[in-house]
Amino acid sequence: MPRERGGSWLLPALLLLPPLCAPALAISVAAEDAKEQIERLVSQESEKSGKSNKINIELQEIVFVIQSQSNSFHSKRAEDLERNILKQAEELGKELPRVLLIHQMDRHDGAWTILPLMHDFSASYGRNSSWIFFCEEDTRIQIVKLLETLRRFDKSKEWFLGKALYDEESTIIHHYAFAENPTIFKFPDFAAGWALSIPLVNKLANKLKSEPLKSDFTIDLKHEKGNGPHLTPVPEFCTDDLNSYKAVNCATMFSNFLPVCGDPVKKEDIFVAVKTCRKFHRDRIPIVKQTWEGEAAIVEYYSDYAETSIPTIDLGVPNTERGHCGKTFAILERFLNHSSSKTPWLVIVDDDTLISIFRLRKLLSCYDPNEPVFLGERYGYGLGTGGYSYITGGGGMVFSREAIQKLLASKCQCYSNDAPDDMVLGMCFSGLGIPITHCPLFHQARPMDYPKDYLAHQIPISFHKHWNIDPVKVYFTWLAPKMEDSFTEKKQRRIREDL
Repeated sequence: MPRERGGSWLLPALLLLPPLCAPALAISVAAEDAKEQIERLVSQESEKSGKSNKINIELQEIVFVIQSQSNSFHSKRAEDLERNILKQAEELGKELPRVLLIHQMDRHDGAWTILPLMHDFSASYGRNSSWIFFCEEDTRIQIVKLLETLRRFDKSKEWFLGKALYDEESTIIHHYAFAENPTIFKFPDFAAGWALSIPLVNKLANKLKSEPLKSDFTIDLKHEKGNGPHLTPVPEFCTDDLNSYKAVNCATMFSNFLPVCGDPVKKEDIFVAVKTCRKFHRDRIPIVKQTWEGEAAIVEYYSDYAETSIPTIDLGVPNTERGHCGKTFAILERFLNHSSSKTPWLVIVDDDTLISIFRLRKLLSCYDPNEPVFLGERYGYGLGTGGYSYITGGGGMVFSREAIQKLLASKCQCYSNDAPDDMVLGMCFSGLGIPITHCPLFHQARPMDYPKDYLAHQIPISFHKHWNIDPVKVYFTWLAPKMEDSFTEKKQRRIREDL
């Protein structure tokens, strides 16, 4: 399927991987740390300018937009961040700012791409605000430092502010853009937060009236390019951890741990299905067995040919060169009808997917299998024209048993065996009103296809493709269980207990 398509005229770098499933550090910790800083900085500002209400006026002019999700785990974390922002503002003793949660504004499936909301932003805040500040659920904000930072920029002009990322070489996930020199194009790291001045918001809203969004693929939102103003790098927008010595100069930070909400789910609670075919039995399956297979308790290989030495299971669905929708739906039916009803999770991966089941078990501790959960890396198709979001298959697709039951009961199915399975699934779940859940720790491509700074604040769960890499080396470098994984888990538990 056409993974490399996408793009629109939008801001250079406007905007993937929004709402995230990244780590949850204590919001209250940031609030307490901020209180002392707020008092000190407010005093300094008053002494310098004699304008005691300057911070309050600017605070009222910022609209905070949290790129949240409707899944119960994510919505709670977004609400925690909202409370933290309002608590910091309350410490100033003035009127509270507006804080919006994307999933509560979602009138259609494309709100997470931001552009469909520009008209509403312009109409509601175009006259009485100066900035729209976007952040993720795990972004940590020091309000006073953010105000100090935004004051450097003339709010009457068009500004697109953020922490700059760039590709070191052209990559498929960014449509091989700027192939001659990909480093010249800067795009924002959403984890650090990013800001649009209201003049730019108004301009975008007007432009969208004359140039409606096209029916196209949204692959990496933050890189979607156009002819708007270039990103202005802001060093105070950071992805350093709260406890880092660098954080003292940051207006924003990012809690870069793997989410752990309790004991990891049991190995036996995850059924792993590997899609393969006869021609890859000799080169891809041995890689799986050398790397992550040992992390899983239940693994089955589904092929067009039954080979007992692996073993593989022939589902009776002919192999196709692309799409594999028939095979995927056969896997879903087999899981529902032939696996233990006590197994709550199904993971479907390609035979060239590299995945950490060890980390996935931790992540799934944060999700309720009694909810219809469909989890992975989110892409979009035709979101400006009534399209849908979907989980891209290469990075792995995670289903709760409840989600599969609702899907198969709906009778939504493939229109052909070689239809793109991930897109059909996205279309089906969209029709059911079941939102997909995005997690940027799943990756459709190889580590080398992502900026180093972007991966630096992640603990990845998966990568995809063996092309021009040593997949065994990639697994043991990026995904294999390590001593620090256990150390990080213990550290996170201590933090939660301290709260």
